[in-house]
Amino acid sequence: MQVILLQRVAKLGQMGEVVNVKDGYARNFLLPQGKALRANDGNIKSFEAKKAQLEVQNLETKKEAESVAAKLDGQTFVIIRSASDSGALYGSVTTRDAAEVATDGGFTVNRGQVVLDKPIKDLGIHSVSVVLHPEVTVRINLNVARSAEEAELQASGKSIQALAAEAEAAADFEIAELFDDLGGAAQED
Repeated sequence: MQVILLQRVAKLGQMGEVVNVKDGYARNFLLPQGKALRANDGNIKSFEAKKAQLEVQNLETKKEAESVAAKLDGQTFVIIRSASDSGALYGSVTTRDAAEVATDGGFTVNRGQVVLDKPIKDLGIHSVSVVLHPEVTVRINLNVARSAEEAELQASGKSIQALAAEAEAAADFEIAELFDDLGGAAQED
């Protein structure tokens, strides 16, 4: 199916281009979301009449998105989740969670704007993309921890898993010393 793009669509084209897409992609995504029109004579004439207005509207929304992007880019948000001792989450952090924590931080972000490169299923600091406008994308950091104290430790650059391994090694060393002391006492008798 041929469609006229009403805005820039990643990996497809710029505003005003006539592109061929699969019927399902056009019917289920591009047309309902208002990102494209069917490419027929009536729609092409209509688009040409509205083109200047759409370009001005696009520039305004792009400027607004760039001003928000300047404030949002590089921000770190803390998400508290329950996890196992090894650092694996019971569940995962979703786009909805990322959008909610950014909104609570004073930014207007909806879950459709958040792009997860891979599922977040463990503790740590994870980088996530936020698409504010088809031409404006920023990265935010999600600090996933079990408590606020762990989030502060992770923010300072320490890994929760490394700290747990150090604590376990120290406990093993203390147990080994205790048994060495007991063994030495048994030999003296």
